Amino acid sequence: MQPFDTQPGIQSVISGYTGGHTENPTYAEVASHTTGHTEAVKITFDPETISYAQLVEIYWRQTDPTDASGQFQDRGDSYRPVIYVNSPAQRQAAKASKAQLAASGQFDAPIVTTIEEAQPFYPAEEEHQDFYRKNPFRYQIEEMGGRQDFIQQNWHD
Repeated sequence: MQPFDTQPGIQSVISGYTGGHTENPTYAEVASHTTGHTEAVKITFDPETISYAQLVEIYWRQTDPTDASGQFQDRGDSYRPVIYVNSPAQRQAAKASKAQLAASGQFDAPIVTTIEEAQPFYPAEEEHQDFYRKNPFRYQIEEMGGRQDFIQQNWHD
């Protein structure tokens, strides 16, 4: 998932679903908002090359951390902003980063992204892997659904 898969030290990025109560859900089931799952990515990385804290910083710049009801054109609980953690060290890094972002005053609204323990992860169907590469035109249309403008307005480095 762009931009994670372009970073040095990223070994794999898998699109999928996590955090819900249905085992092995399909995209259609998750999209129905009945499984409790969120769409997510599972990132395997080399911590000698890229830190978990750096991954969290990249994450912030891809989402609207003030919108608990979804992300851009994707609405509903399955699109809520969540950072899943696998260890106390990851939890601490995510909490520190969230606190720093909240204290920065960069956003007028509160940071509502939750930090939750990682749950079983179910890879999405093959057609949903590397979506932006397989469907560049559709991905570009979705980017124009608000994400691109939001990133440009809120993350000017």
